Formats: sequence, structure tokens, C-alpha cells
Amino acid sequence: MTEQPCPFCEINLGRAPATFVHEWSDTIAIVPLNPITEGHTLIIPKTHVRDFATDPEVSAATMRRAAQLMQRTDRPMNVITSKGREATQSVFHLHLHLVPRAENDGLALPWYSGRRKAA
Repeated sequence: MTEQPCPFCEINLGRAPATFVHEWSDTIAIVPLNPITEGHTLIIPKTHVRDFATDPEVSAATMRRAAQLMQRTDRPMNVITSKGREATQSVFHLHLHLVPRAENDGLALPWYSGRRKAA
């Protein structure tokens, strides 16, 4: 079985399309394929690392870029990342979701499953 190319590496190499929000020397900000809110943005390091625990330096630099981008807005925002399939990671290249929020927007946080505690 051959491993599929990393979709974020393909974007970084210019071999896959994306709508860019911003680009730095080490990181890109793009609109995800299926944004869940207006302004939903992915912050992705140009260096391939599997998740936020793989390389703390790359993770910190990626978070710094997210904070720099968010200085442009005063909107309420979630910053979300995942490590592992069970934690909802679907692309195994570090990325941060910046998700603008609004009161009563109906979005559940990723760790809320609606599961009830056993009685």
C-alpha cells in the first residue's frame, strides 16, 4: 500500500490549489475546503510535522502566526488543533483551525459529544 501525498505539503509546493489568506516565510493561512463559519482559516507550517507534539518549535511558530493574523480582528475565536484520529485529526500535518464564533451560533466545541454520563 502506498502512502498518499500530504495535501498540505502539496499546497505548500504549489501542486494543489488553495485560497490563501496570508503567507509568511514559514507558514501559510488558507480557507479550508468546507469552512464551518465565515472566516474559518487554517494556519499550516510549511515544514511537514505530523501534529503539535512532533516539533514544539514548529508548533510554537505556527501559533505565533495564528496570533499575528488574529490581531487584525476583535471577533471571538476558537483556536483548535488535534493529535490523532481519535481526537478528530484527519490530515496528519500540523494545522490550527481559527474558527470565528458568534453568540448562539450553534457550534459545539470538538470535545462535546452530547454523550450522557452513565447513571
